[in-house]
Amino acid sequence: MYAVAQEPSQYTAPRWRRGSRWSRQELPRAAREWLLDEGSLTARLVAASDNRFRVRVLSQRWQRPRSDESRALGLPPTAFALVREVLLECAGEPWVCARSVLPARSLGGELRHLRRFGARSLGALLFARRGIRREPIEVARVAPTHPLLAHAPRPAQDVWARRSVFRLRGRALLVQEVFLPACLPGPL
Repeated sequence: MYAVAQEPSQYTAPRWRRGSRWSRQELPRAAREWLLDEGSLTARLVAASDNRFRVRVLSQRWQRPRSDESRALGLPPTAFALVREVLLECAGEPWVCARSVLPARSLGGELRHLRRFGARSLGALLFARRGIRREPIEVARVAPTHPLLAHAPRPAQDVWARRSVFRLRGRALLVQEVFLPACLPGPL
């Protein structure tokens, strides 16, 4: 029924920390403005690209989430989720590599339409829905070889990532966004 994607044995989860726990010296101002913004990233990218924004779906399949993703969502290790990986492009250039984890148990009722939302922005759908609650943003540094960047152009250095759990009436989903150098240039 579902594909069972194995977590690579060498997989190391990013060291996620709440955004508020990063000092100003650790998290540069330009990065802080993007990473800790609680508004719609899609809206921000549309504005930054003069409306030349596109979602490119790289992968969307049923599988077991990675262990850190399951913990963030409160899922048992055997649970399945719809895992979606996309590139968010501005003016034809990849700015953000995103991975969303939508547990099977969350994709009923009001969220059942998320099973097939194609190349539309998940963020735009979430921020348009009343009653969605976003849990605190977590931030991490991600190495260029990390699996979160498996489908993205490889950056030359570590990049910033953030993730949040969104909830609608107890139904949770996880959105992880890795900011590529075109969006957040400069050293970490």
